[in-house]
Amino acid sequence: MKKAELVFLPAPGIGHLVSAVEVAKLLVDLNANLSISVLTIKQPLNYKATAYIDYLNAATITTTTTRIKFIDLHQSDADMDRLKFVGSLVQTHGPLVKEAVAKIVEHSNSVPGSPRLAGFVFDIFFTSFRDLANDFGVPSYLFCTSGAGFLGFLFFAQALHDEQNFELVELTDSDTEFTIPSHVNPVSTKFFPTVTFKPEGFGFLLSLAKGVREMKGIMVNTVSELESHAVDSLSNGSSGVHQNYDSIMQWLARQPRSSVVFLCFGSMGSFGADEVKEIACALEQSGHRFLWSLRRPPEKVNGIMGHPTDYENVAEVLPEGFLDRTAEIGKVIGWAPQVAILGHPATGGFVSHCGWNSTLESVWFGVPMAAWPLYAEQQMNAFTLVKELGLAVEIKMDYRKDGGGEVEIVKAETIERVIRRLMENDSDVRKRMKEMSDRSRKALMDGGSSHSSLCRFIDNVMDNMP
Repeated sequence: MKKAELVFLPAPGIGHLVSAVEVAKLLVDLNANLSISVLTIKQPLNYKATAYIDYLNAATITTTTTRIKFIDLHQSDADMDRLKFVGSLVQTHGPLVKEAVAKIVEHSNSVPGSPRLAGFVFDIFFTSFRDLANDFGVPSYLFCTSGAGFLGFLFFAQALHDEQNFELVELTDSDTEFTIPSHVNPVSTKFFPTVTFKPEGFGFLLSLAKGVREMKGIMVNTVSELESHAVDSLSNGSSGVHQNYDSIMQWLARQPRSSVVFLCFGSMGSFGADEVKEIACALEQSGHRFLWSLRRPPEKVNGIMGHPTDYENVAEVLPEGFLDRTAEIGKVIGWAPQVAILGHPATGGFVSHCGWNSTLESVWFGVPMAAWPLYAEQQMNAFTLVKELGLAVEIKMDYRKDGGGEVEIVKAETIERVIRRLMENDSDVRKRMKEMSDRSRKALMDGGSSHSSLCRFIDNVMDNMP
C-alpha cells in the first residue's frame, strides 16, 4: 500500500494554527498510510502563537507520534500591519517553504517505504503559495478555518465585483441589505468585515476569493448540520450575486409542474435591442409561462470587451407594455441561479446557448432544450443535442455572435414555434431527455460509467505518484 504525505501551511494566528493541527490529527487517524508535515511561521509580537509553536515542536502527539511532524520556519522580522504581513510572506518565506519541502522529498526518495509527497494544504491567507505546489507537481488544497458562511461571502463579494462591476467600498456607512447565497436571511453591510470598505482591504478579499477558486479542493472548519444552508449553497455552486434569488424561487413555486420555459444564455450571453424584442414577442404570443434571464450586452472598456451585466430598468429594452401584459405568466430577471431553476419541478423547458455546463445541468434534471448557440464550441454542442442525441429542438444551430460579421436576427415566429414544440408534454424530445437523465444519474452510482472512470483516474494517480 502506498504511503502519502501532505504539507500543511497554516497562517501564524493562534486560531488558524490550532484548527490546522486538530484537522491534521483527524486526517492521520483516519488513514494509517497518511503522514503530515506542518510548516509553522512565527509572527512578530504574537507571543501566544509563538508559545504554541514552541510547544508543538517539543511535545509528543501520543496517538500519531511518527506521522505528524512540525517544521519551524524562521520568524519573519516584518513589522507591518496584518494585510502587508500576509502579502509579504510569499517573498520572504517562499524560499524557506521550498527548501523545507525539498528536504521532505529528498528523504522520501532516499528511504525505502517513506511516504511520497501528495499535496499541500494551505490556509486561506496562503493560497498564493500555490505556485510552489505546482513546482513540486502536486495539487493544492485549502483548509478554511472560518465557517462556510464566510467562504460564501467571499465568493459573493467577488461575483459582485466581477459580474456587476460593483465594489463594496462604495457602501461605507450604508445599511444596504444583500441576499447572499450562503445565508438564509438578507445581510446588512453593517455586518460585513471592516476591510470590505477599504480599497486595499476589498482588493485583498478579492485576491482571497480568487486564490480559493484555484484550489483543487476545500476543507471547511464546520459541520453540515450547523451550516447546512451555507454548505449546500457552496456545494451547488451558488456563489454569484443572488439579490433576486428568493423572489425567483417563490415565483416558481406558484407555477404548475413543467409549465415554465426558462431562457438563459450563460455568463457571456446577451442580445441586442432588436433581438430582445423578437424574443419578447415570441414569448407573449406563445402564451406559455416563462422565466427569462435578460442581460445587457457588454461594453468595451479601454478596447477590452467586458461581460454582460443586469439592466437597472429592464423595461427600457422590452416592447412597451410587455411586462404588464405578461405579468400573470412571466418573470424577467437578470442573473439567474440556473441550477436551482433547472432543478425546480415547475421548469419544463430550457432555451439555452448550449454551453456544456448548461447542457449537463439540463440533462441531469431531465429538462428538454431548445438550442440557440452563440459562441465558442456551442454550435457543435447544439448539433450533437439536436441531430445526434435528439435531446433538443432547434432555434438556429448555426447562429453565432463571435464571427465578427453582421448577426442575423431570429424572428419571433421561429422562436414562438420552437417554444411551443419544446413545451409539448408528450414529445419524443422530452421522453429522450428523461431517459438520459436517469442514465446520467446511474453513471455516478457505484459501478456506473463515471464512477468507474473516476476510480481509474485515482488508480492512475496512485500508480504514477513520484
